[in-house]
Amino acid sequence: MKLLPALRQKKRYVVFEILAEKKFSFLDIKDSLELSMKEFFGQLGLSKAVPILLKEKFSQEKQRFIIKVNNKHVDELISAVILVKKIKNTPVIIKSVITSGILKKAAVFLDKSG
Repeated sequence: MKLLPALRQKKRYVVFEILAEKKFSFLDIKDSLELSMKEFFGQLGLSKAVPILLKEKFSQEKQRFIIKVNNKHVDELISAVILVKKIKNTPVIIKSVITSGILKKAAVFLDKSG
């Protein structure tokens, strides 16, 4: 049985970009992000925010990725991801590019430059 639209959780898609000297694989990024989000949100907050890193929406050459999250926890997600300072002992800066309610619109920013 499907849920009525009013009962479904609303979601947002946040595009992030990694600035670093080397390129990382999806698994390296996923491990670092999960650890950071778990530390920042805790177990209860993580279950409410429901952040999901979308593997099919990862740009290896641009080092950009999309995270799907509950609309009430977008600011907390951005804070948790920005707190990642190292991936595989390499210093990184992660910045938020755009937040969108539509995946197709967010995916446009995966390959845009600038």
